[in-house]
Amino acid sequence: MEIKQVIAKAKKNDQSAFKVLLDSFWNDVYGFQLKRTENENDAEDITIQTFSKAFDKIDTYNDTYEFKTWLITISKNIHIDLLRKRKSLIQNSSRRNENDEFYDIVDESPSPEDKLITEQNLAKLLRDIKKLKPHYQEIINLRYFQELSYKEISEELNEPINNVKVKLLRARKLLAEVITKK
Repeated sequence: MEIKQVIAKAKKNDQSAFKVLLDSFWNDVYGFQLKRTENENDAEDITIQTFSKAFDKIDTYNDTYEFKTWLITISKNIHIDLLRKRKSLIQNSSRRNENDEFYDIVDESPSPEDKLITEQNLAKLLRDIKKLKPHYQEIINLRYFQELSYKEISEELNEPINNVKVKLLRARKLLAEVITKK
């Protein structure tokens, strides 16, 4: 199917079209950001935010331009915003008093993975899930083990719903790759 047809379906809120777009352009946007940031985590976060914003604003896409160019532009702007925020945080933190105290709060509650590890089929699945990056593990856990809705996950992670959807799509794809490599 041609990309223009997929975009038309996405504009009608077809979830499978969003998955096709994500799969088709993920490597382009991620690679672009990896060159800019030289940091895998930042590149991945910006890529997720890019697709989230693009999917949210898909109606504004003008098909006289390449879709990839549109995504890269969104990605570039998100990166610039991130740099501005970091610069602002650095300036603000340098103004703090030396007497400010900071606390690390560790969540020691048992995870659903720990509770399910005794069941044989789930143990295999959990080993595969644990091969994923922590934020993908968390979103799979919230969606499939805690059975939270997209909205609840969005509130839990303090992220927009579209970010949650994109992360979940990506997490499922990566998990499928881990499982099929065996």
